[in-house]
Amino acid sequence: MSRLAQTGEVVRVAKGFYSRPKPLPSIPSIKITAKAEDVAQTWARTHHYKIAPQGLESAYRLGMQTQAPVKAVYWTTGPSREFHVGHQTVQVKHTTETKLQWINKPEGTLLRGLLSLSPEHTSVATLLMAIKRLNLRENEAIEVIRKLSNSPILKMWHSKLHQLESNLR
Repeated sequence: MSRLAQTGEVVRVAKGFYSRPKPLPSIPSIKITAKAEDVAQTWARTHHYKIAPQGLESAYRLGMQTQAPVKAVYWTTGPSREFHVGHQTVQVKHTTETKLQWINKPEGTLLRGLLSLSPEHTSVATLLMAIKRLNLRENEAIEVIRKLSNSPILKMWHSKLHQLESNLR
């Protein structure tokens, strides 16, 4: 691999991770490598760690927050570390399994979004908009809300979630 890196066939993007540079379709003389997020995802998959965007990113994607996170931060069950690829940096922070439950499911995305916000400053209308962005049918949305209501880490959200469930009916 070191000889391939010296010749430019591959680029070392992190310890043990290499990427094959690909030319840009519009400007073939410029070659691009992997994104830092892709390297973090590959690292987690290789080591069998769970990984998901942190709560602020989830809240922003669901429209519960208007400010986009400046830095890409992911939560993982593995150790904390940073990945630098070119000018991109991704921070991976260790967190508990409970924050990463329902990974790759709508209830997991909503859970992580709620964990980063305060129930006192979040309206039921904002939560309704988040449910709409998840593209769930009414019965699926009610099931997601019930799962979240039963989650012990969202105790402070119980009253808002019950209001949200009654608004959906």
